[in-house]
Amino acid sequence: MRSHEIDYKILGEDIQVVEIELDPNETVIAEAGSMLFMEDGISFETKMGDGSQANQSILGKMFQAGSRLLMGESLFMTHFTNRGVGKRKVAFAAPYPGTIKAVDLASINQNTLIVQKDAFLCAAMGTSISIHFNKRFGAGLFGGEGFILERIQGDGLAFIHSGGVVIEKTLNNEVLRLDTGCLVAYEPQLNFDIQSAGGLRSIIFGGEGMFLATLSGTGKVWIQSLPISKLIQRLSPYGGNASKESGSVLGGLGNLFEH
Repeated sequence: MRSHEIDYKILGEDIQVVEIELDPNETVIAEAGSMLFMEDGISFETKMGDGSQANQSILGKMFQAGSRLLMGESLFMTHFTNRGVGKRKVAFAAPYPGTIKAVDLASINQNTLIVQKDAFLCAAMGTSISIHFNKRFGAGLFGGEGFILERIQGDGLAFIHSGGVVIEKTLNNEVLRLDTGCLVAYEPQLNFDIQSAGGLRSIIFGGEGMFLATLSGTGKVWIQSLPISKLIQRLSPYGGNASKESGSVLGGLGNLFEH
């Protein structure tokens, strides 16, 4: 596996844009609808699959496309290629306020990153985007990320986006507990599970919901400060009373399993 070597610049603060500079014949793949602008000489093509396997069969492409449907993503991905002479730029915008994070997959354990299903924005050509099933039933049933996650694999740059500020933490044979909706990504060797938030009083009055995500082991994890679901909840007139108890049993019975 050898991904295209792309240059980039992240612009903005609250609502960010990643501007990618491509040499002739270099390609970046992106989620459909994320392109902001592209310079003359950039051509784009919508394809079924990420193009990481040049000789992939039609059946393989259909399976990959079906996996993307399970993840709630578009059936297709868009490939942007510099067909001009000299360097050309193409830019992609995050779909909601937050942070874009560049991740060098070559520096990640197993060259693999596990992300929540709507975190992927774009990546260098050669990067594989596939489905990842959480092996723990509890994590799938009650986790804000759901049973199905995305697996990003390669040896080049990939860009993920998150709500609010993104925090990168490195665990050294440690345990970290966090709001289930605040998990953005983690290295595959970490153990991910869902555990009860505590006793009945904590669940009812704590405002943290019934469950917490638990990561354990050694590796990196990325956390978002404001998941889009919480942002919508706080902006919506039907999203509770905007009190600290809005995530508790008393504050939002309908949102117990939703973040």
